[in-house]
Amino acid sequence: MRIGELAKHAGLTVRTLHHYDAIGLLKPSDRTEGGYRIYGQADIARLHSIQAMRQLGLSLEDIGRLLDGGGATLPVIVEQQLRAVERQIEQATRLRTRLTLILSNLSAGQVPETRDWLASLRLMNTFDKYFSTDELKIIFGNWKRISDDMAALMAEVRGVMRAGVPPESLEVQPMAHRWMNLMGIWMEGDFDLIRRWGEIYTQDPSARGPKGPDMNMVGYIDRAIQLRLAAFLRHFTLDELKRLKLVPQPEWDALSRTAEELMQQDVPTHDARARALGREWLVLMNRVADHDAILLDKLLATYRLEPVVAASSALALPVRQYLERAVQAALDPIAA
Repeated sequence: MRIGELAKHAGLTVRTLHHYDAIGLLKPSDRTEGGYRIYGQADIARLHSIQAMRQLGLSLEDIGRLLDGGGATLPVIVEQQLRAVERQIEQATRLRTRLTLILSNLSAGQVPETRDWLASLRLMNTFDKYFSTDELKIIFGNWKRISDDMAALMAEVRGVMRAGVPPESLEVQPMAHRWMNLMGIWMEGDFDLIRRWGEIYTQDPSARGPKGPDMNMVGYIDRAIQLRLAAFLRHFTLDELKRLKLVPQPEWDALSRTAEELMQQDVPTHDARARALGREWLVLMNRVADHDAILLDKLLATYRLEPVVAASSALALPVRQYLERAVQAALDPIAA
């Protein structure tokens, strides 16, 4: 290529190529009879190396020394350039995620106080070290889905702590159940993400926001949660437990209201309305069990045999027992 053609294709000026020629960094390998500079394939490859190293921040002097001394081959330079571009993409993606989350909050009318704004940015900086961009999107994007419920739950936990109720008490189990459910909603059911977030929250003080629980509360509720997990693990493997799904609480509430109405009216469990409601309950439980018959049997047995689990569920114990009898009546109407 002649110098003008090369400059056009490379996105450079002719003046830049003249400068490279003058300092001996890139000399055309040939000239036409009329004296025009001609750049061959090797020259073009060398130009790519020069531009790649320029993007990496090297000076022209350093580039010349590397190229002439054989200290940098084209594959090595391209690989370095690729890594640099990947770092830039990662940084830009993280920034895009932050801006998207901020814009989402602003669009929803959630203009934070300066203190909250700074705390959020500080947490983003901290979590950058531990979580991927997609995980950051979950953590910061989903928080508003549970923030009000979590604040109310923390107030209840604080109350039983002040009252001296031990975390092993069955009274605390409904709170442990709600805490686990809120964490599941927040982290979209990702057990590994929940575990890592808990470890980081405990180990790195900078990961604790101003509205999060203090370490005394974390330790208290964690003891109650561990009791609940231990009860489940007597019936499930850890992998099976991870497969259990969350059914939104409003669906349980609607079922519970209907069951309570039937109970108040003294509708027997063998009545068609009760049996139909029992089947609805079984459908929800089957969703929790990921539509796996073996997991469903284990789930029902866990609620039946483990007081810690029975003390805390989406349904009150009398309602659940009524529905269980209704299911049995549907399965064996003669015995009912």
